[in-house]
Amino acid sequence: MAAIKVAEQEHPVPAFGWAARDQSGVLSPFNFSRRATGEKDVKFKVLYCGICHSDLHMIKNEWGIATYPLVPGHEIVGQVTEVGSQVTKFSPGDRVGVGCIAASCRSCDSCINDLENHCPKAIPIYSGHSPDGTVTYGGYSDVMVCDEHFVVRIPDALPLQSAAPLLCAGITVYSALRYYGLDRPGMNLAVVGLGGLGHVAVKFARAMGAQVTVISTSPAKKDDAIQNLGADSFLISRDQEEMKAAMGRFDGIVDTVSADHPLVPLIGLLKTNGKLVLVGAPTKPFELPAFPLLKGRKMVGGSGIGGMKETQEMLDFAGKHGIAAEVEVIPVEYVNKAMERLEKADVKYRFVIDVGNTLLKNA
Repeated sequence: MAAIKVAEQEHPVPAFGWAARDQSGVLSPFNFSRRATGEKDVKFKVLYCGICHSDLHMIKNEWGIATYPLVPGHEIVGQVTEVGSQVTKFSPGDRVGVGCIAASCRSCDSCINDLENHCPKAIPIYSGHSPDGTVTYGGYSDVMVCDEHFVVRIPDALPLQSAAPLLCAGITVYSALRYYGLDRPGMNLAVVGLGGLGHVAVKFARAMGAQVTVISTSPAKKDDAIQNLGADSFLISRDQEEMKAAMGRFDGIVDTVSADHPLVPLIGLLKTNGKLVLVGAPTKPFELPAFPLLKGRKMVGGSGIGGMKETQEMLDFAGKHGIAAEVEVIPVEYVNKAMERLEKADVKYRFVIDVGNTLLKNA
């Protein structure tokens, strides 16, 4: 109770959201506070917040790093209401977003090279600790205050609710495609898994000019992958004949799956010099023998979110090419049910909380 009381009083701006109190992961209404708008801060009203699978892991402390009470949410979009005296990039009324990072040191090699996401002192947007020692709270809430460096502009061409998941899922797959050189027109790529990450990976890869195959355990997703998302072909990973026929086909594979699964069959699908890029986060270690990599000089790499410059670049690219997430918009009171469904992969393809229209009703 003391921690909850402190959360309400430690800052001058009243805030309201939904928080988990313990490892049960059950979310319920929570009063807390935000800092006053500093000279370099942007304050904005939260309108929508996506639900990432990471939120589910965090509210249940499955990674062992949760701080309770925990307000999740790192796919946050809304409208600016106030800016500090030294803010130059934003004005009241602007459509903005904040992703996974609340702050970084701004001076290490990673920060200097626009890779704030790799800063050793990066502060997560929720369940982290600000320099003043207070806990950070995420976007399942009515108001955000953030340094302008970590705020991005949402292009007018993108609906806010569909843009929200791009701040995690979108930048994760975009950064992977760019860094590993899988963004060149004419490449033959595969996307493993057709969920929150996978479906936007298909859209970005197609917009970059690739031929895209979706690899999935679920035959039921074939029509949606090809007819709705624009994939060129579909491969059922449990069908040994289909997998055998696809050996040596792909220049690169983006693996978005967070469930435990074998990598060796995927490595076999790569061309010589092919790259398998992991963006999902299974809980168990992979088995990775050396010879499938040595034969064909193949690579297995990983990638997470990008830095702030690349995140804005991704959003601008999405706006230009009409890339938005496929979402199911929900009221905040449905959030616990949404978490249950997310755990069963029962969503097409991302839950987004309608914060602006439903959170205030629960205050």
